Amino acid sequence: MLTAVTLNPADEAPDTPADDDRALIGAAARGEVAAFEALYRRHAGRVHGVIARLVGGHGARAEDLTEDAFVRAWQALPAFRFESSFNTWLHRLAVNTALMDLRSRRSRPHDEGDEDAFELLGTTDSAGHATALSMDLERAVASLPPRARAVLVLYDVEGWQHDEIAAELGMAVGSSKAQLHRARGLLRARLEGHA
Repeated sequence: MLTAVTLNPADEAPDTPADDDRALIGAAARGEVAAFEALYRRHAGRVHGVIARLVGGHGARAEDLTEDAFVRAWQALPAFRFESSFNTWLHRLAVNTALMDLRSRRSRPHDEGDEDAFELLGTTDSAGHATALSMDLERAVASLPPRARAVLVLYDVEGWQHDEIAAELGMAVGSSKAQLHRARGLLRARLEGHA
């Protein structure tokens, strides 16, 4: 025999991730390492993903910058005021960490793109299968010059506006638009050339 059970609406909805984050943020801001570790586990994948796209997929560099972003978050957490979501705040901090790294590397002439990553486009994997288009796209994006790649990722992937990108990268809005046009053109040519 089945019995219908009615639940109080408050009982039906478990805590949302934002509610969980709020409790963890409060504990981590008070110095509780376990709470910060839980925040790290919850958000590390997304932080690493955006940083890896911005730095062109350089694994070790992306790992280092992800660690840097979380160190900065740990240091800044007591000042977090919940004026935006924690996810938005952390994401912005991660992007800024990657962009600071890109700015510091801008003066290095050998760092204008990763042509080695591009050479692997269209190769077969260890099982003998052709490389997937998504991997080709990731490698092609990684091979773009750093500023063009940053504008492309921030505009097309992260959804930023040109005025935000221009302010963050220290360029004119027109330059941001030109870099996006350049990045898309290079990307199109590279993907068509290896299709």
